[in-house]
Amino acid sequence: MGSTDQNTSQRNQTILVEFILIGFSDFPNLQGFLFGLFLVMYAVILVGNSLILVITKIDPSLQMPMYFFLGNFSFLEICYVSVTIPRLLADLYRQNRSISFLACAIQMYVFLVLGVTECFMLTVMAYDRYVAICKPLLYPLLMNKKLCIQLAGGCWVSGIPVHIGFTYSVFSLPFCGRNWLDHFFCDIPPVLTLLCGNTFLIEMMIYVIALLVVTIPFMLILGSYVKIISAILKLHSTTGRAKAFSTCSSHLMVVALFFGSGTITYLRPKSSHAAERDKFLSLFYTIVTPMFNPMIYCLRNKDVTVALKKFLLKCIVL
Repeated sequence: MGSTDQNTSQRNQTILVEFILIGFSDFPNLQGFLFGLFLVMYAVILVGNSLILVITKIDPSLQMPMYFFLGNFSFLEICYVSVTIPRLLADLYRQNRSISFLACAIQMYVFLVLGVTECFMLTVMAYDRYVAICKPLLYPLLMNKKLCIQLAGGCWVSGIPVHIGFTYSVFSLPFCGRNWLDHFFCDIPPVLTLLCGNTFLIEMMIYVIALLVVTIPFMLILGSYVKIISAILKLHSTTGRAKAFSTCSSHLMVVALFFGSGTITYLRPKSSHAAERDKFLSLFYTIVTPMFNPMIYCLRNKDVTVALKKFLLKCIVL
């Protein structure tokens, strides 16, 4: 009997060649509405971040390290959302939610790599603000063009080797034959629920990686802002304090949104995971936060607002 069960299990593991993304099929009457909503949100993300990317490249007043990193961050956001939203829109439109085993692994890998890049990019942006406010006289020397390019490049490539090993470890484990992923993309929590046997090692890897790419960067950002706020409060000029707070507050809001939602998703105990809650929480950090980021930077940063108005006026005149 034990031998028969083992053979059945092995058979189930070998025939698993695709997954079915359940997504939001629990709400059949809302499929059209959700498609329209997510399409509009995706368009807002693409347009908003593209505008910031363009103005940071062409506007002379924004040729500073802060806006160089902001341009990188905007391009990163476009890449980040494009890993999940087009697939979600296609699933809602055609009602065919199958995704191949390889495509699922690639989607998870690229999503995780870009997530790491975002963590590090936000950390570098905090460091830039720290140098600008706490060491203003040394700022041009410390944040030179070569270093900025190296820091941005390091952010983009740092997650590549880490998640090759992690993704391979997840998808090389046996699956139990069930191929229904109760999610709208191949994220870690729903994929882990389909794995057979003990997933303790994978869960430990998640916590170790999270410590390295989430907790440590977040603590560095926090430390930077403790010093930044202390330095701002010592400024005698009210205008100087207001400008410094406005440039830093936008970054702090983005940090809080991104790290807050990511931490709740990946670092809470496995027993507290619920499919519906995970899906809606994932919507927050994959769609909602990237949509608000351009708005936050435009509303909270006067230099970006002015540059954007100039660019739009130029486009209208042309």
